[in-house]
Amino acid sequence: MAASRTSTAGTVAGPRVSSESLLALKRRARRINKALAEKYPYAHAELDFRSPLELLVATVLSAQTTDVTVNQITPLVFARYPDARSLAEADPAELEAIIKPTGFFRAKTRSLIALGTRLVDEYNGVVPGRLEDLVTLPGVGRKTANVVLGNAFGIPGITVDTHFGRLARRFGWTLSEDPVQVEFDVAELFEPKDWTMLSHRVVFHGRRVCHSRKPACGACPVANWCPSYGLGERDPIKAAALLKYELAPGNEPLLEQLLAETHRAAEIRMESQKRVP
Repeated sequence: MAASRTSTAGTVAGPRVSSESLLALKRRARRINKALAEKYPYAHAELDFRSPLELLVATVLSAQTTDVTVNQITPLVFARYPDARSLAEADPAELEAIIKPTGFFRAKTRSLIALGTRLVDEYNGVVPGRLEDLVTLPGVGRKTANVVLGNAFGIPGITVDTHFGRLARRFGWTLSEDPVQVEFDVAELFEPKDWTMLSHRVVFHGRRVCHSRKPACGACPVANWCPSYGLGERDPIKAAALLKYELAPGNEPLLEQLLAETHRAAEIRMESQKRVP
C-alpha cells in the first residue's frame, strides 16, 4: 500500500490505490474532471438561492432529503423569513410546519433559529465569508460551509456529500469514509480554482449516472479512467435505461435546452421541476 502523504490542505492524506503514483493519480483524476466538464457544461448548484443567507438556510434544510424537496419549500421560507433577524425571532411551531416535508424538522428548526440568532448577535445579520466562522454556526459543518463559500462568495471549496464521497472512492481518489479526509485527499489532486465546479460535476454524475446501487457503467463518460468500471450495468442499452434527470430516456428536449443555454441552467432546471406533477 502506498505510504501516507501530507495533504496541501493541512492534514495527512489517506492511502491511495496501491499501484498508482501520486502523479499518475493526479493525471487520471484530471482526465475524469475534463470528461465530466464536457458531459455536464451546465453543472451548477441545485439548491435555489438569491443570497448567501438563502443558500445557507437551504443547505441546512437539505440534510437527509433531496434538493427538489428543499426547492419546493424554500420560497415560502424565504418569503416568511427574509433576513437573519426574522429567522431568529421565528415562532418554532410555525417554522416547523413550513419545513416539515424536509424531514428532521424539529432539529432543523432549532438549528435555523439558533443560526439566525448567532448571525444577528455576532455578525450584524450578515453571513460571514470565512470557513473558520461558518463552521461555528449552528447546523453548519464543513460541507455546508464549502457550499456557501463556493457558490455565494466565489471562494473555492470541495463539497463532500454522499454522492461526492461515493464517487471519490469509486474513482480511487481516496479510500476514506470520513468526509473531511475525503475533502483533503481530493484537494491534493486538483488546483483550488477547480474545486467548486469539480464538486458540482461529480455530484451531477453521481445523481445521473453513477448511482449508489446500480451505476450505469455502460453509459459512463469516464469509464476509460474509472477503476470501478463494471460495478454496475455494462451493456450500453441497458445502462442508458438507468440514466436519471435530463439524461433519462424521454428527456432529450430538456437536455438539448440545457446544453444550448448553459448560462440559464438553473432557471431551466427550476422550470422543468415545476412541470413535474
